Amino acid sequence: MNNPQLCDVIELLVDIAVSGLRVGDCLGQCAERNRGAIVEQHSDRAYEVEFTNETGETKALVVLSPEQFMVVWQSATEAWVPITERIAAMIRVLPEERQEEVLSFARSLYQAPV
Repeated sequence: MNNPQLCDVIELLVDIAVSGLRVGDCLGQCAERNRGAIVEQHSDRAYEVEFTNETGETKALVVLSPEQFMVVWQSATEAWVPITERIAAMIRVLPEERQEEVLSFARSLYQAPV
């Protein structure tokens, strides 16, 4: 699932070096792992995303392609994207060899006692 719309909240799937944004980095509270909001759609391949700190101050404003992020909260439904869809979005951008590693890891979790 990656049908981005205005005001959706996204998380990065790749580092954006020119803006100092890294996958998994915290911009304030660690629960908000480099989350940004789509503030403009230039085309179906270019989305302007604003990243802010916990006080709302803009830390970065960047144009991203859909392959560089995943939607984690949809403004249209006012709901978080299910975790299974977020995991699938992350795996899709990995090389096939890494996807196989993730699959092996998931299998090991399935077999582990709860």
